[in-house]
Amino acid sequence: MRTAAEFMEAMQHVMAAPKDAAEVLQLCFRPAYNKRWFPDRLELTRAQGVLGDRWTTAPWLKLPNGKGDPRIQVSILPKRVLDLVWREGDSAAHPGDTIIADLDTSEANLPEGTLLACGTAVLRVSSIFNSGCVKWKARYGKAAKDWITVPDHRPLRLRGVLCAVERDGVVMVADVLRKL
Repeated sequence: MRTAAEFMEAMQHVMAAPKDAAEVLQLCFRPAYNKRWFPDRLELTRAQGVLGDRWTTAPWLKLPNGKGDPRIQVSILPKRVLDLVWREGDSAAHPGDTIIADLDTSEANLPEGTLLACGTAVLRVSSIFNSGCVKWKARYGKAAKDWITVPDHRPLRLRGVLCAVERDGVVMVADVLRKL
């Protein structure tokens, strides 16, 4: 696990991520708790988010009617942050974010409401802050959790950005995720 100093040293590199477009480097599908598959393709729908994902049965944020809040259907994690906390073969679980891309997910770059084209789907950036769950701290350490939740870092969205599906479509590894 990295130290607080290592995370802070990486800030310049993390914030230098591309602003307008980035290749989808990895997709993650979560059919159940602690289950992760890494397909080459995912189908996204307004009604169900990632088709088959546990968002439809066990979302962490719900609407008053008990259904999943659509603002958390898709999570995009910057590749530079992933590289700081997790590497292929680590004993800790992959964070489970739907899309991994080398993109600046800060509020300044992707304000609430920004539309993102990804494959044939369109996503809308939500207002929900992804603070990282208890699992983030358990998997990647206190320094990783503190780094993303420091008040000055909140607008940077280091834990990534949450989105709603605006237009149904398919996203594939190597598609370009781009601002509209």
